[in-house]
Amino acid sequence: MRYAQLVIGPAGSGKVTQFSTFDSSSVPSKSRFQSTYCSALVQHGIDAKRAIEVVNLDPAAEHFDYQPMVDIRELIHVQDTMEDEELHFGPNGGLVFCIEYLLENSDWLRDKLGEDEDDYILFDCPGQIELYTHLTAVKKLVKQLQDWNFNICSVFLVDVQFMTDGAKFLSGTMAALSVMVNLELPHVNLLSKMDLLSKGARKRLERFLEPDTHAILGDIDLSGSNAFNDKYKKLSEAIGGLIENYSLVRFLPLNLKDQESVSDILVTIDNVIQYGEDQDIRTRDFEEADDDGD
Repeated sequence: MRYAQLVIGPAGSGKVTQFSTFDSSSVPSKSRFQSTYCSALVQHGIDAKRAIEVVNLDPAAEHFDYQPMVDIRELIHVQDTMEDEELHFGPNGGLVFCIEYLLENSDWLRDKLGEDEDDYILFDCPGQIELYTHLTAVKKLVKQLQDWNFNICSVFLVDVQFMTDGAKFLSGTMAALSVMVNLELPHVNLLSKMDLLSKGARKRLERFLEPDTHAILGDIDLSGSNAFNDKYKKLSEAIGGLIENYSLVRFLPLNLKDQESVSDILVTIDNVIQYGEDQDIRTRDFEEADDDGD
């Protein structure tokens, strides 16, 4: 059995340390490195003497602070789709095309992955949210990986700075729910960048970690003071009730600067994908002592 995390989330959610190849004429580039999920888990694995590899499935990435096990850019780069005279895609369309092209050449990916047992791999995916909410390309990729004997868990990262009021929390929750329904995988939602929150914001966040409908809706003006809120008041209340009553979506806080937080998240995900459960228990035989005590 092999194990994998499908690391997904909107652009800027902190999945991987990288610079973007896009210049200012297309998509804003990242101006500096930052501590992010994939790099943190790779380093955590090194410290714990545990092999954690990364497969880069983002065809727009340029640089990593670790060496990916497999890199989609060796097969196709998003810049190629943008500069091709026949395709001439924009950045978003180019990313979708690259994932679909990978599916058409799945034998390349299978050869690169090899067939080693007990692999533990992070599949870092593009920050193209529609790939996970309603398009089928990533879902087909998941099916391929499962056919190759992978136990997979989707890890959905959301920047916690955009989840500290009721309206944004409902929006982020619905995005997470859409991903869960579309991919049909065991699923873990993480609030990244916890270390960037102020004390006041952390206090406000507590009521969203264990969602309470009244607390969430209390941040949204449903009094009818504007036409939009008046029109969608019942819908907002229904969504809030759905979150509270059925526990469909829960978020776990992740502070990458706190090794205990990283370790706790990894244990949670390991349990979800049943990592290590098929390993043999090591036993040691002891010789019985002689009656005379020798």
